[in-house]
Amino acid sequence: MAESINTQLKLLREIGSSITILYVEDENALRDEMSRYLGRIFLDIRCYENGEEGFLGYLERPADIVISDILMPKLNGIEMLKKIKEIKPYQEMIITSAYTESEYFMDAIKLGIDAYIIKPIEHTQIIEILYKVVLKIVQARENEEYRLHLESLVEAKIEAHKELEEEKILNYEQTLLGLIKMIERRDSYTAGHSQRVARYSKIIAEAMGYSNVQCDLVYRAGILHDIGKIATPDTILLKPGKLDAIERELIQQHVNVGTEMLSEIPMFAEITAIIAAHHERYDGSGYPMGLKGSEINEMSQIMIVADAFDAMTTNRIYKPRKSVLEAIEEIQQYSGRQFDPLVVDKGVDALKDVEIEDSITQLPSNALEEERFAYFYKDGVSGLYNQSYLDVVLLKNSYSQFYQCINVL
Repeated sequence: MAESINTQLKLLREIGSSITILYVEDENALRDEMSRYLGRIFLDIRCYENGEEGFLGYLERPADIVISDILMPKLNGIEMLKKIKEIKPYQEMIITSAYTESEYFMDAIKLGIDAYIIKPIEHTQIIEILYKVVLKIVQARENEEYRLHLESLVEAKIEAHKELEEEKILNYEQTLLGLIKMIERRDSYTAGHSQRVARYSKIIAEAMGYSNVQCDLVYRAGILHDIGKIATPDTILLKPGKLDAIERELIQQHVNVGTEMLSEIPMFAEITAIIAAHHERYDGSGYPMGLKGSEINEMSQIMIVADAFDAMTTNRIYKPRKSVLEAIEEIQQYSGRQFDPLVVDKGVDALKDVEIEDSITQLPSNALEEERFAYFYKDGVSGLYNQSYLDVVLLKNSYSQFYQCINVL
């Protein structure tokens, strides 16, 4: 069971006297606040206001943990941490930043950081991360002692290291989940889509008799399968209607973007292979590689069905959702063309008992989303809604029956 925050804080204070921290932040108020807060836990904490000063301070006296912002004068955080890594390849590092752009995130991952904290920094979050990092440092110190004096305990410490690596994987995945949630906040339809695809994929995999490890793998792949949409322009991602040929080609690029992002992380190799083929088709007409039949990863075959099932059971602007049974019938109809017959025959039956929430829709449900739709449907000069918006209102009314009559002038 995970330690509570109070327990973690207590243990950190007990260990804090032996841990040194170097903190680099150019925002004076945040640097002062975090210095005071961390100073109540760690006895040795040194603060600097830019990357150049931080690096010189590290050269003068290295620290167990380096915490740094990214965008700073003279030398940014990424550049400073690269220089530190050249001196100590296994340096423990945490990045704090208000920026969630994929290039910053990928640069941080390549450095092998322990965590990427999005500002504003919450005390609870940084305590949880510091607790894990400090435990890792303590374990590493103990490992060195055992290596020198107690060779008989090496095997036990290898297992401990494995657990710590799993914690690091979890930290990566939690950061990626933060990016997924950020993507899904951009569109009412995609909100929750990844979680549903992950759940449906796992349900199918379990019904097909896959192991717990494989079921967990396809679930994790489902959570991350649309991460490449972080690079998709809002004008395409948020378009409340059918895409034209060029727009479809642009949004299809999210598969390659996602696999390129995840391919930088060796621990996600199996997940990347699944995501890379989740828009392929059994008959070879899919994208991006045009794979066919057994060429498609078996876990990807499952996700293809799960993704289609969620799309069919969700209200779209241009097409109302199908019932669960209607969606299953259509999946069965495309068996051997879009879908792997084995997945359809053995797995789809498990989806019959799935309950679909009524709230899952691409239609606007509040004033803010209505205004977002205005970008596509309102005339910029007159401020009036166009013919297409009337179609949207009529379609929405076919579900909600909010309007009882229409007046034509």
